[in-house]
Amino acid sequence: MAKPALFGLTLEELKKVAAELGLPSFAPRQLAEWLYKHRATSFEDMTNLSKTARERLSENYEIGITEPSSVAVSTDGTKKYLFSSSGRSVETAWIPDDKRGTLCVSTQIGCRRGCKFCNTARQGFQGNLGAGEILNQYRSLPESEKVTHFVFMGMGEPLDNLDAVLPTLDILTSDWGFGFSPKKVTVSTIGILEGLDILLQASECRLALSLHSPFPDERAALIPYERRYPVTEVLDFLRRADLGRRRLTIEYLMIDGLNDSRRHSRELARILEGLGARVNLIPYHPIPDFPGKPSPIGRIESFRDDLKHSGIIATVRRSRGLDIDAACGLLTTRHSGLDGNPVTES
Repeated sequence: MAKPALFGLTLEELKKVAAELGLPSFAPRQLAEWLYKHRATSFEDMTNLSKTARERLSENYEIGITEPSSVAVSTDGTKKYLFSSSGRSVETAWIPDDKRGTLCVSTQIGCRRGCKFCNTARQGFQGNLGAGEILNQYRSLPESEKVTHFVFMGMGEPLDNLDAVLPTLDILTSDWGFGFSPKKVTVSTIGILEGLDILLQASECRLALSLHSPFPDERAALIPYERRYPVTEVLDFLRRADLGRRRLTIEYLMIDGLNDSRRHSRELARILEGLGARVNLIPYHPIPDFPGKPSPIGRIESFRDDLKHSGIIATVRRSRGLDIDAACGLLTTRHSGLDGNPVTES
């Protein structure tokens, strides 16, 4: 049987490992720094641990880093990496932009939420990734030292996998971990209310809410879980929550003739009034079997201007990686041969 991996364990979890192996009390922080700050690839690299400690660790654990199995490169410089191990596979998008480098991280294999505009949803749900598997998308990336920002907007709904996402955020932002500012990390969700409450209490990372229509019936046609998590209730919750200095972004796909009219921009501005959120307008990226096409750029810009005139900060996201299916909503490993069988949810 494979040994358990140390990579992906929090400082508290490393304390338990050290206690089990009879290591000194200072060993857990040393381990954390070797795993995350110094990026050790073997226990022999951990030179400030005793030989006995390294031998015990080697006998019982492995580091747990897996290199990407393939990469697709876009004409715009975006790269889509495929990571696979033990029959599990997931895609990650690396988006370089001048001095900024953004990594679009996946948290699940597929997704259970069934959003109609999303290719990942067509894959179904094969399972959750562990914290080590999520972090491995960053750690083993050839461009890892160029990453400045993380967006949890890849495959899956992050709030459906908080048991792994919260430790991942802890490791990314702690001084004993990778040490990124929470302002550099954004977690995207369709608005899982119970998960939102937990996330906001446990992390200071930024939040993005996938909205896509201000009208409940129209949003439900795009995001079926609107019926369970009405966006009006989600927004009311966010108004009551203590967001502190955390940025809240509203993600809004622009689909031609479906949600891009002045009626939509006015209602969107109305329901966001006083929330202090900014809106990110995203040109829709077509997928098979969904009868939508991207809004014309002129209409997107008019929609943005309508929001600005109502006092809402709005920007238009530039599509990246379209030619390699790495843009928003296009990630899937359904045809990789490594995605397994969908999990049936009750």
